[in-house]
Amino acid sequence: MSYTVKEIYYTLQGEGVHTGRGAVFLRFAGCNLWSGREEDRATATCQFCDTDFVGMDGSRGGRYASADELAIVVEGCWNESIDSGNRFCVCTGGEPLLQLDEALIQSLKERGFEVAVETNGTLEVPPGIDWVCVSPKAGAELVQTSGHELKIVFPQGDLDPSNFLDLDFDHFSLQPMDGADAANNLRITRDYCLKHPRWRLSLQVHKILGIP
Repeated sequence: MSYTVKEIYYTLQGEGVHTGRGAVFLRFAGCNLWSGREEDRATATCQFCDTDFVGMDGSRGGRYASADELAIVVEGCWNESIDSGNRFCVCTGGEPLLQLDEALIQSLKERGFEVAVETNGTLEVPPGIDWVCVSPKAGAELVQTSGHELKIVFPQGDLDPSNFLDLDFDHFSLQPMDGADAANNLRITRDYCLKHPRWRLSLQVHKILGIP
C-alpha cells in the first residue's frame, strides 16, 4: 500500500491529554467528511474544520511507496530533538484511518515510536495503536466507541456531550470551536466543564504559542 501525506513535522502536541509533549505529526491527505475545498464546505458533514489536508505540498509531503519508507522519514523528524527515547508519533489528517494500517503502525513501533491517532471515529482503529483520540462530528455515525480520549469540539450543532459518557474512554475533553465566535465558544465550553467535571477543558495551545 502507498500513503498520501500532506506533511510531517516535529512539534509539541498542542491539545488534549498529551498537551506539551514532543511529537512528530504525520498528517495524511484526505478526509471522508469534507473534501477540504471551500466550495464544498457548505454541503460537507463537517463544516468547521480549520486544517489544510489537501494535496501533498507540506513539509515532507508526498506519496510514500511503503510503510518502511514513510517510517524512516518520521524517524528523521524525531532527530530534530536530542533525545532518542520517548518517541511519539501522532497520526492525523484529514482522516488518518483512511490510510493508516497495521504495516505502518508496526514500522513505526519497530523504530521505538509510541503511536497515537486522532480520528473522527467513523472508521475502526486497527490493532497496535497506543493512544486513540476520537473526535465525534455532528451528523456522522460513530463507529469507534472506545479508546483513550474522547475529544469534542464544542459547541457543535445539536451534539450533546452527555450522550457520549457511557462510551469506553479514559478521558473526556471539550475543546472550544475556533473561528469568528471563538471567544464566546471558549466561555460556553469553560462553563460546561465547570458544571460537568467529567469533562476536561482542552485548549489549542499550539495556536497560543504560534507553533504548527
